[in-house]
Amino acid sequence: MTSTPYTVADVMTTKVIAVTPSTGFKDIAAAMERWKVTALPVIEGEGHVVGVVSEADLLPKEEFHEHRPGLIEQMSRLGDTAKAGSTSAENLMTTPAVTIRPDATLPQAARLMADRHIKRLPVVDADGTIKGIVSRADLLKVFLRTDEELAAEIHRTVIDRLFPLSHEAVKVTVAQGIATLTGQVRDGDLIPLAEHLTHSVEGIVDVHCQLEHPADATTS
Repeated sequence: MTSTPYTVADVMTTKVIAVTPSTGFKDIAAAMERWKVTALPVIEGEGHVVGVVSEADLLPKEEFHEHRPGLIEQMSRLGDTAKAGSTSAENLMTTPAVTIRPDATLPQAARLMADRHIKRLPVVDADGTIKGIVSRADLLKVFLRTDEELAAEIHRTVIDRLFPLSHEAVKVTVAQGIATLTGQVRDGDLIPLAEHLTHSVEGIVDVHCQLEHPADATTS
């Protein structure tokens, strides 16, 4: 009923800063600083993603810089102590990488980030070749759409389609992402659906549905 949902491909960054398995520790740190990112995909061949190296993967080097971990600490933190002695992305990276497809919806990407506690996802095709990067900030881009754009989409994809005979009597206003629907419609049974579909428009923060059916207005 509504327009096609936004996908990861709509908001992802296509300029990808990546490293290879042989990239050295200092070069990884320098790339993160230069490009102001907290994680980098590790690729080989024609762009196949084999892992991700993040700030968290580099920190054990600093943590264990001044002291050697004891046996008990080594046993309880095998992964961290191994990374502390590593010098290249191949041994520092987290693998397999958590990735997402370009056609995934924004809610799917948001849930994956939340579940895995990560801020950025490499976007890959069916062969695992990198196509872009999507970050938490990218997922919020839909909330930068103008109020006028949102109001026009709501009228076009929700009101005009649900109420073809009475759509001209409906007024849609959006302020700061909050949509308000007012007016009278012929089919009162569709009012809850109109509210639900308006909520689903990408970029809408909240909905105030004040639509009425003439019979309801008379008896109230």
